[in-house]
Amino acid sequence: MRSVLALAIGWLFFGCEYEVPITEQPTRKIDEKLVGDWVIRDGEKEEVMKVAKLDDSTYIVFYDDRLYRAYHSDVGKTQLVSVQTIDSEERKYSYIAWKLSPDGKSLGLQIVNDEIIPDATKDSATVRDLLQKNSQNPKLFKPEAKFNRAKEKVLKMR
Repeated sequence: MRSVLALAIGWLFFGCEYEVPITEQPTRKIDEKLVGDWVIRDGEKEEVMKVAKLDDSTYIVFYDDRLYRAYHSDVGKTQLVSVQTIDSEERKYSYIAWKLSPDGKSLGLQIVNDEIIPDATKDSATVRDLLQKNSQNPKLFKPEAKFNRAKEKVLKMR
């Protein structure tokens, strides 16, 4: 049974799904500070997101018993990642903005709002154009989910 917490933040990776990534290729190499175990807590319940380096430009993410491939797809000054499900036939994408705290202990994630970037958008150039045009729109992103770095490595994979 999925926890209420997982349901509440599950939209992060499989809420709005798109056919194409923001950019076809990574816009930069991975940020080693993002690699590790991240937790989000709701009282006694805890959800874990594991972020690992696949190669110099790509992350593998394990969250809520699913695997994802993610890479930086920055648009202008907005730090974004294209996140693709890799353990399903559809292999769709989510677009997520991220913000790492200066001390590297917390990570804020916000999914792009499909009311601003419709999930029917079928090409990456249009996605980037809409992101650029709406960069100052307060409705561009859904509410933030705040993860904290795990104090110790979480070994269990559910």
